[in-house]
Amino acid sequence: MEILVLVKPVPESESRLRPSPDGRQLDTEGVKFVLAGYDESAVEQALLLKESVPGSKVRAVALGPAARAEEVLRATLALGCDAATLLEAPPGRELDGAETARALALAAAKGPADLILLGKQSGDQETGILPTALAARIGRPGFSNVLDLRWDPGSNRFRFARATEAGEERWEVPAPLVVGLQQAWNDPRTAKLQNILRSRKLPIDRIPAAEVAAALGPAPRESATKFLLPPPRTGAKMIEYGRPEEAAEQLVRILRDTARVLP
Repeated sequence: MEILVLVKPVPESESRLRPSPDGRQLDTEGVKFVLAGYDESAVEQALLLKESVPGSKVRAVALGPAARAEEVLRATLALGCDAATLLEAPPGRELDGAETARALALAAAKGPADLILLGKQSGDQETGILPTALAARIGRPGFSNVLDLRWDPGSNRFRFARATEAGEERWEVPAPLVVGLQQAWNDPRTAKLQNILRSRKLPIDRIPAAEVAAALGPAPRESATKFLLPPPRTGAKMIEYGRPEEAAEQLVRILRDTARVLP
């Protein structure tokens, strides 16, 4: 089985982001980018499938500026992926979900894959459209919010569940397909030190920014005009009370008369 797992470098969760001086984008100077969130589960699920299906190979793909994307790809190699491909993002071009799907379709076209696996949403923008947008772009079935992804060799199909607002769905789908994963069987593993050191010397394939830009075509006409930080939080107001009922009465009075969020 050939598995393509797509990962995105995202700012470390404790990073303090701020707008750039012109306010048109986020200032990423000094920000550490990592493999995180649902993409961690996608890598774990890809490795679990590799271990359960003899002869399987996993290739990780990341789109972004070379420095931050390469760091994330080396993390996937340290965890056990067999190969990695870096899609160099065109400088100065911010990609939305549709453009990201178009760029990743370029990597998918480089070699056949029975399964293209990615997190159901990224850890930064969290639009959640990429799994189905990529599936539509390359003409494959696409599913998001996937749980309990398994390969059934008897039927030559993937079996999985989908979490929906109406409840849980159960599916059986033949390869090839695109899956946006919500959760792997296990929690993401931790790379061993020797594997981290080894990953520093492994080669990473590259698709240059010029080729990616050609695949993307003209830049979209819409763009971000300004990033603003949320207003600072005001201090909390403590409620003094003797009995829980008194606290509830005071809270309702504040919400109704001061905050005016209750009729």
